[in-house]
Amino acid sequence: MDHRRHAPPGRPDRSLAHRLPSRRHLARSVGSTAMARPFRFGLQTHGPIEGMSWTDTAKYAEQQGYSSIMVPDHFHGQYGPMTALAAAAAVTTEIKVGALVFGNDYRHPVMLAKEMATLDHIAEGRVEFGLGAGWMRTDYDESGMPYDRPGVRIDRMIESLQIIKRCWQEGSFDFAGDHYEITGYDGLPLPYTPGGPPVIIGGGGPRMLGVAAEHADIVAITANLRAGAVGEDAIADSMPEAYDRKIARVKEVAGDRFDSMEINSLAMNTSITDDRDGALEFFAQIFKAPKEVVAQSPALIAGSVGEIVETLQERRDRWGFNYVVVQQNGGQGMEQFSEVIAALADT
Repeated sequence: MDHRRHAPPGRPDRSLAHRLPSRRHLARSVGSTAMARPFRFGLQTHGPIEGMSWTDTAKYAEQQGYSSIMVPDHFHGQYGPMTALAAAAAVTTEIKVGALVFGNDYRHPVMLAKEMATLDHIAEGRVEFGLGAGWMRTDYDESGMPYDRPGVRIDRMIESLQIIKRCWQEGSFDFAGDHYEITGYDGLPLPYTPGGPPVIIGGGGPRMLGVAAEHADIVAITANLRAGAVGEDAIADSMPEAYDRKIARVKEVAGDRFDSMEINSLAMNTSITDDRDGALEFFAQIFKAPKEVVAQSPALIAGSVGEIVETLQERRDRWGFNYVVVQQNGGQGMEQFSEVIAALADT
């Protein structure tokens, strides 16, 4: 049985440039007069929301207007992403599924390409493929994997992405790199999406941001996590001036591509409250920074629905963040944030 999904005759060869939904062709204002890209919102969760099954969590996220449901990719304290995403895709019809992001070192690229292509069929094209170099030191130490220096892990991720992209094209191929060697492999099944799902690359350091700017459809801006853990350095790198530098780096490398990419931020801390000052004071103690500075960090969201709407609009104007993923572990938080989604989605 041929598991390929045959594209119409004359389908263009898409090697490293993949399409996004039609809205990708809209420009946005990041220091320009271009039209802002429409907002959309994702949910990141480590497993089921308290009081719900996993499949009910996915259906509830879709009902609340989330554009995507994301699962992290680490070794403890969470569901396994591939199985969870397949289950979520099977019980929904509109919401996208993905990992923000898959750690490259945890799977061989040939297997990751096959799993993602299979997931794309289950989801009927609703997959966003996130890939990173791997950063959490405990994942490596606890599993016995060598924790190579960042440059080596990034080099390996780049080769992996090249292999995965090639797996998603017709025909067998060979690949000879410094980290992987492929001989006569025919990457079946091809994805449901011709050429493969849109690619998310996350990063916070200059090199990873450059790789994302060159190869990703969606650039996920994060703190620099080269230390292998979230500590004072990562917190300092989550401040507004650091994000100014990160966006400048992406624009420098992307050039004309910048207006065809989505810019993503992950809010690890979200507090929907009428006491915004109190929430910011709490976050200021954690971030060890002035409240006024912390209020602008894309790593957190705090305030009433109206205040959050205004804050997210300001961040899109400053940095271009149109695709905002929030980490939630409770149904009440999801329901509260759905009011923000209702106010901003597609605007």
